[in-house]
Amino acid sequence: MKFKVNISLYGEKAILIDWPKEINEEISAELLKVQGYLKEEYWDQLLDIANGYQSLLLCCKNTVTLNLLEDIKSKLGKIDFNNYKKTPTLWRVPVCYDFDFGIDLANFLKLKRLSLTDLISMHTATSYHVYGKGFLPGFLYLGGLDEKLFLERKNTPNLKIPKNSVAIGGKQTGIYPSQSPGGWHVIGSTPLSFFDIQNSPPSQIEVGDKVKFYSISTQEYFKIKTNK
Repeated sequence: MKFKVNISLYGEKAILIDWPKEINEEISAELLKVQGYLKEEYWDQLLDIANGYQSLLLCCKNTVTLNLLEDIKSKLGKIDFNNYKKTPTLWRVPVCYDFDFGIDLANFLKLKRLSLTDLISMHTATSYHVYGKGFLPGFLYLGGLDEKLFLERKNTPNLKIPKNSVAIGGKQTGIYPSQSPGGWHVIGSTPLSFFDIQNSPPSQIEVGDKVKFYSISTQEYFKIKTNK
């Protein structure tokens, strides 16, 4: 393994694996390789593996034994994790950067002293890395945002962020999969849905995938929404 990790008990039935507290794609890639290995090697003993930006939480079926903990520590130091490398999927996501959808767009442009053209150009230039899903089922945490678009979360969150809103919070951008309260700055909306309980899995985009936004008009937005 390239990075030094800390492996410890997390209560009676869980094991926590921590990487350095950095947000970068190399840590994310190694974390996903380790997750793939653990699923293959220990799945009969696990209920789930939950991943964060720099951590994996192994939720075990039974009380964690010292033997299991030491076995995992030993094997993680020896395995060639390149056998578990995941090929990321690139998702191209249409976004309408219209003031009717971007409920915070006007204020965002004012605070950042940007034109709408500049915002769209910068926001669509990056292939974002999916670092995690959480907060809401299917909420995507996307890293790689242009630093000129960084803006801290609102002091007072909105009570109702519309479903499929595309927003910026701090150094990240993301998509709200359902209507909810939220403190990110909404700059547009996508006509596509990324969480549906009727699908298997409900969320098609996975941690480690890439997301590339592209700009569409209001007319195109409703055409896609009607035809999907």
